[in-house]
Amino acid sequence: MDAATLKAQQAPLKNAYRETPEAALITLRAKGSIDDQSIACKVETGRAIAVAGLHPATGGSGLELCSGDMLLEALVACAGVTLKAVATALEFRLSGATVTAEGDLDFRGTLGVAKDAPVGFRAIRLAFDLDTDEPQERIDSLLKLTERYCVVFQTINQRPELSMTARRG
Repeated sequence: MDAATLKAQQAPLKNAYRETPEAALITLRAKGSIDDQSIACKVETGRAIAVAGLHPATGGSGLELCSGDMLLEALVACAGVTLKAVATALEFRLSGATVTAEGDLDFRGTLGVAKDAPVGFRAIRLAFDLDTDEPQERIDSLLKLTERYCVVFQTINQRPELSMTARRG
């Protein structure tokens, strides 16, 4: 896809959202069910069922997906799509790119072994290996815009309002 095609595809959406801002507010959903045979959750992805379970560092078998890995995978997917869209819009010469995310966890926190150990990632590093001959200032602009428009990156970075409820069913 080239920049003109992308802009033409997005123009009616942008115009509609400018005229009717509430039309841009969409609720995304995810749903899963607890497995009755093991410590796992079957998550409906819209394409297949993903079975998430405990990481081996917390007693899992390693056969199920780890939700921490899934978070990093979502970040990589979103950052990669955003990078490609921004590169396309900027007519940035990009022959290819690899996106990598790493996150550091101290499993003492999630296992309740040490109260001073955090539950969750201490640090997340997102890296791009770009196949391009563009000058550094264009690369810097590409990264700045990718960071700005990557939904998953900004969600993690801005710490959205969270809530948790339980219903009897």
